[in-house]
Amino acid sequence: MRITALRTAYVAAVLAGTAYAVVVLRGPQGIPGLLEKRHLIADYKSKNEKLNREIVQKQDRINRLAGSTVEQEFEIRKRLKLAKPGEKIYILDGTSPTTEPGQESSAPANK
Repeated sequence: MRITALRTAYVAAVLAGTAYAVVVLRGPQGIPGLLEKRHLIADYKSKNEKLNREIVQKQDRINRLAGSTVEQEFEIRKRLKLAKPGEKIYILDGTSPTTEPGQESSAPANK
């Protein structure tokens, strides 16, 4: 009789623990919450990688500007819209030119 009572108590404890585990895992803090957190982590990682790429690009640009006076002059002239004496600048459709001053475009000229 005592063994049967112990077994019954053991089975009841296991069933109660299993029921509790099922309820907890199906709740908002369970598996759905875990999946949502994994998606957030993946999103944050992709945003972080994008920001790291932007940082590297900006550091490269800063290094180019620090090492080249020609690059500095071009950037100053572009931002401040300055021109050298006797130089004419044409601004079309609000877009900036793709070639630096003094360089010819690689596009073939129509004659």
